[in-house]
Amino acid sequence: MRELTGDLWEVEADARVITTNGAIKTNGRAVMGRGVAAQALQRYPDINWTLGRLIAANGNHVGMLGWASDPTGWLLSFPVKHHWRQMADLALIERSTLELVAVADECKFNTVVLPRPGCGNGGLRWEDVKPVIEPLLDDRFVVVER
Repeated sequence: MRELTGDLWEVEADARVITTNGAIKTNGRAVMGRGVAAQALQRYPDINWTLGRLIAANGNHVGMLGWASDPTGWLLSFPVKHHWRQMADLALIERSTLELVAVADECKFNTVVLPRPGCGNGGLRWEDVKPVIEPLLDDRFVVVER
């Protein structure tokens, strides 16, 4: 795992991770109201619909949200919360990390960029999250702090 300071959306990568929760609105769209999820929704207005369908079909798991033809590359959901009102869950972050590695292996991604999972609106401290994910992530993964 590599770390850097910068803009998540500007780091060159094959795939970009969007931290998410498992809540779906009555209209079928996922809740993406804050943090990196809100940034993604602003850039890709129907991404909440795609995520809502993935959650409804597969549960709150890492998922392929699609390809963005701009420099973004592949977009991946990465659950850190079960519901948007809750704090981030370290066990969920660990499971999501394992799932992310499996997706990166399967898709043969060389570089995957992600924010510090659960550390913004999730309410967790990086000092608590890093020891959980660092042993699971190799040098293909770049954790970005703004």
